[in-house]
Amino acid sequence: MQVSIDPAEGIQTIKILPGEFYVTSENERIETVLGSCIAACIRDPIAGIGGMNHFMLPINKGSAANSELSDANRYGNFAMENLVNALLTKGAKRERLEFKLFGGGRIMSSMTNIGWYNIGFAFDYIFTEGFKVVSQDIGDVYPRKVLYYPTTGRARVRRLNPMHNQALAAEENNYIHNIESKPVEGDVELF
Repeated sequence: MQVSIDPAEGIQTIKILPGEFYVTSENERIETVLGSCIAACIRDPIAGIGGMNHFMLPINKGSAANSELSDANRYGNFAMENLVNALLTKGAKRERLEFKLFGGGRIMSSMTNIGWYNIGFAFDYIFTEGFKVVSQDIGDVYPRKVLYYPTTGRARVRRLNPMHNQALAAEENNYIHNIESKPVEGDVELF
C-alpha cells in the first residue's frame, strides 16, 4: 500500500495493489488500477465507513487461511470476506452494505478470460450473501483506474487507453506466477 496526499484535492490517498484491501471512516481516497482483477468498493452509508479490495483470482478452495494480512486476499473468496468483516468490526451493519464493482476486463485477447471468472465470482458472492450492487463498471477490454471516496460513496473510473494493456498484462501475468508459487498461509504484510 502506498499513502500520499493528492495535490489537486488535498486529500490523503491510499493506493492498493492486488491482494490488498483498505477500510476507513476518514475523509480519504482509495485508488487502484485494474485489468482482469476486480475491485469491490463497499460501504455503510449510515455509519460512513467504507473500503476497497483488489483481487486477482476468484476462489481458492484448498486453503482455510483466514488472516486479513495474508496472501489469501489475492483470492476473491478471502478478499470479500475479509473486507466485509473489517467493515463490520469498525461498526458497519451488514444489512446496509452497498457494493460497487469495477474491473474484470479482458485486456489482452491472448490471455485467458480470468476477468469473466472474477466477475462471475463477485456477483455470485454478492447474491449468495444477500447484498446489493448499486453500481458497476465491469468487463469489456479496458484497464481502469478507480478512485473511491468511502465516506461519501463517490467512485470515479477512468478507462485507460490500450497502450497501458501490455504493461498491465505483463504485471498481472507476473503476479499470477508469483502467487501460484507461494502458499496461501504464512506470509504477513504489515501496513
